[in-house]
Amino acid sequence: MIRPKLSLRRPLAVLSAALIGMTGAAAMATPASAHHTTITGKVVCDQLTGERVITWKVENSELRTAATVTKVTAEPSTPVKVLVAGADPVDLQGFAIGRGGSVEAVQRVPGDTLNAKLTVEARWDNNRTQTNSGTIKLDRDAPCAPAPECVDASQAKYSHTFDGANGKATVKLEGDLPLCGEEKQYFTLVSYFAPRPQFATPQYVYGEPDSNYLGGTQTEIELNVGVPECHTQVDLIWGGLDEIIDPLVEGGPLYGNKKLGEKGAPGNRSSGPPGWYNGGSKNCTTPASTFASSCDGTVTVSLSNDGSISRYPVEFEVRGANGWSKKVTVEPGKADNETVVPAENAGKIEVLVDGKVIENGTYTWERPEDCPLPAVTTDADCDTFTLTATNPEGNSPVKVEFTYGDQTETRTVEPGKSETVSFKAGDDEAALVVLPELGLELEVVYAPEGCEGGGGGGEEPGLPVTGAAAGGIAAGAVALLAVGAVLFVMARRRRIHFTA
Repeated sequence: MIRPKLSLRRPLAVLSAALIGMTGAAAMATPASAHHTTITGKVVCDQLTGERVITWKVENSELRTAATVTKVTAEPSTPVKVLVAGADPVDLQGFAIGRGGSVEAVQRVPGDTLNAKLTVEARWDNNRTQTNSGTIKLDRDAPCAPAPECVDASQAKYSHTFDGANGKATVKLEGDLPLCGEEKQYFTLVSYFAPRPQFATPQYVYGEPDSNYLGGTQTEIELNVGVPECHTQVDLIWGGLDEIIDPLVEGGPLYGNKKLGEKGAPGNRSSGPPGWYNGGSKNCTTPASTFASSCDGTVTVSLSNDGSISRYPVEFEVRGANGWSKKVTVEPGKADNETVVPAENAGKIEVLVDGKVIENGTYTWERPEDCPLPAVTTDADCDTFTLTATNPEGNSPVKVEFTYGDQTETRTVEPGKSETVSFKAGDDEAALVVLPELGLELEVVYAPEGCEGGGGGGEEPGLPVTGAAAGGIAAGAVALLAVGAVLFVMARRRRIHFTA
């Protein structure tokens, strides 16, 4: 029986091909015979041009004979060049590969190329010819692109610092690249009057907001604003002056994610502390009060809320004696001059805001210096000494004490009224009239004419009880005495005594 010879060449070739595959981004051709070239490749991205650069390696499988590349076919169809030290690159086609040697050739392909293939036909010195191919798969998820020279404003990242209590902030463009072209990104720092040291509305812009941009060669900015000396809110926001909200009111628009340091866009594109502040130690109001006493005992309390930081209404409470109280609301920039405390409640007056007495908010009624003083007239005869006190209209009631000898009579004289007392004439030569609430005393000498050799007395016009200079009072008294009047006036807490 004749047995055929079995050749192992073909199975070995198949086995050899099965063992060859891609490593990383490289792939090799499967040889069809003992004489072959092995083609592998690796790729990098040229970020200057945005091209992919493939370096193909063509290896000669034969150790005893050299090979010459006779034909090169590249997909994509771009030149495949061998880099020669000190000389211009040469085409791979026509290049000789020494025995068991290799050659590297460079091919540039577009940056979005996904697959590349190089087919090489070679002829060995023993006149054998073989064609082999190598393929390479490029990264599908990262197409090659030129290295950026700038960053688009819509993609830029920033960092910031923030000191809201002192109205200071900085914003910086992150990275080494400027914003592209003429693009600018504005940021603004703004402070507000606020009704409380926590977030509350309404709020009103205080002073001048500060706004600036990053762009061109300007990659860092510093922002500064004034902060009111009262409750405030300070915000560092994304955008220019046109983004400012004034006033901030309940139910109205808010800055939200425009505040730098927020969790959402665009504020989250800047890293740093929260770009907002609430604080301040006192109300943004200027409550003040002034007092004016009237002759009738009442006090007019003027309330105002018109200081430089007054931005909110103030509810005043005016308290008087005996439980009297009245509440008055004064709008910012306004005043109220119509709160009158009745005379019977004008002992101690307090003006309160939020339950606390305001600065200079305590007062007690004082008699105005221009109030007309009560007047005293007399009617004396040999048996009776009569004294009459008259209180002018428009005054408050006045207490009058009449004393003659060991007798004292006390009367309260209403405005526009008179009170009269009569004493039986005795040995005392003078009566004392005291107005204790006004600190005034009047000494009246009893000296009727016609008694014990003197003439009869009669009623004479009286002098007002005043605090004027003693000389003027005395002159008036002397004039009256010339016609028989017995009226003497004494200044405040000082007795003036006249004798006829």
